Amino acid sequence: MQRRTALLSLAALTVAGCMESKPQFKAVDITGADYAKDFPLPDIDGKLRSIKDFAGKVVVLFFGYTQCPDVCPTTLAEIAQAKKLLGADAGKVQGVFITVDPERDTPEVLKAYMGNFDPGFVALRGTPDQTALVAKDFKIYYKKVEGKTPGSYTMDHSAASYVYDPQGRLRLYARYGSGPQALADDIRLLLK
Repeated sequence: MQRRTALLSLAALTVAGCMESKPQFKAVDITGADYAKDFPLPDIDGKLRSIKDFAGKVVVLFFGYTQCPDVCPTTLAEIAQAKKLLGADAGKVQGVFITVDPERDTPEVLKAYMGNFDPGFVALRGTPDQTALVAKDFKIYYKKVEGKTPGSYTMDHSAASYVYDPQGRLRLYARYGSGPQALADDIRLLLK
């Protein structure tokens, strides 16, 4: 009887140990997804960038455009604030912004825009065809919406971030508006 009780206790501890090993992320855990594995696009200096360039860092990637009135500045501000919340680990986080409006988002515009949030953020700007290919791989929706006057268009687009672990593996889908604390908490888990 004691042996049976000991075996049951051991089995319970083993199951509990397995259950505790999986991190409890606030964002959607998409570990093992077969899409969004890389983003081969040029940065504002024309250098082709990819996930490999940020080895050892948690990468938070977001698609948007600089003339976005709300979602993009809010998201970039949250990423910057999450970095601040990490204190000494802030340098282990890389924000990456991919423009869905390469027509207006010139390298100069992107550089100034990133500087408003975090000068260490990297902006990527492909041709319209390159952008379309990467967006398709990430399952990102975007569409030009004409305004009342020529050139006054907006861009409808998906509003979530993708988070990669320090080994360059896609891990999380962070919904818009989750807040900097939730993102910082998830980044801490990925840095462990």
